[in-house]
Amino acid sequence: MRVLVKGAGVAGLSVAHALQARGADVTVVDPNEGFRGAASWFAGGMLAPWCERESADEAVLLQGLDAADRWEAMVPGEVRRNGTLVVAPARDLGELQRFASRTTGCEWLDGKAIAGLEPALAGRFRQGLFFPREAHLDPRRALARLRERLATQGVSFVRDADEVSFDDYVDCTGAAQIGKAGGLRGVRGEMLYLKTREVDLSRPVRLLHPRIPLYIVPRSDGLFMVGATMIETDFDGPISARSLMELLNAAYALHPAFADATVVETGAGIRPAFADNFPRAVRDANTVFVNGLYRHGFLLAPAMAAEAVELVFGKPQQVGQQEGMFS
Repeated sequence: MRVLVKGAGVAGLSVAHALQARGADVTVVDPNEGFRGAASWFAGGMLAPWCERESADEAVLLQGLDAADRWEAMVPGEVRRNGTLVVAPARDLGELQRFASRTTGCEWLDGKAIAGLEPALAGRFRQGLFFPREAHLDPRRALARLRERLATQGVSFVRDADEVSFDDYVDCTGAAQIGKAGGLRGVRGEMLYLKTREVDLSRPVRLLHPRIPLYIVPRSDGLFMVGATMIETDFDGPISARSLMELLNAAYALHPAFADATVVETGAGIRPAFADNFPRAVRDANTVFVNGLYRHGFLLAPAMAAEAVELVFGKPQQVGQQEGMFS
């Protein structure tokens, strides 16, 4: 079977991998020749189903439980299984308690235990939550490696393709479908990269705050990804001054050394989402659509890719699954 995948972000490459593993002859349309500028480019790469359960439905947890294993199979060696640390200033202890009440899979830590996990945070927080089964990866490295691996396994990457020469199509074009797919909206996420040798973290750290919860994800060579806002708009311009100041202030609250860090990059991406903030994999005529990954792109893309492959290979779609995808 010859299958055309439209889009080469996290959804498109995950679908291409799953199709290739099932023996399909796969071609990926990537008009931008890379995912720079797409939502995947600005992702945190946190494989954190228990943390996400705090503000998401149970389905996000269930679909994301094996995300780390799936990514390890796709890009061996890229997944870091160091868990997630969640902290809050003493004045916001109620936020930490609320967070714990809305999820599972965590253990309470005192200040000494926090320092044991992250020495850079010694003496800064009295209590925290540790999610030991969570993981993370560097999205840019992971997608670059996955694309390279797919190419070596025979997947073709082209800027355009004639659809009539393919047996089936999978549309993974994300935000490009806003205004076309019924119920799909844009949610803006803003982030920045800081570089400093004064802070060393081994895992994603989430700092709870009533106004702007923050996460900081360590990369390599003193680089940290700081995010992210969630603004109900599909405006795709540069980061706003307000968001930049709030992200920087929150980073400083986590550790004062971030005040002397170098801002090496800022960015904003539009994350497509449905009303329930849960993605869909649906068939409409001769095309399977995968969309609506919202803020859960790397967490849920492997599971959605598996659903898309079943639709491509003819598994009947459940009644009502398509509702809400198309007007």
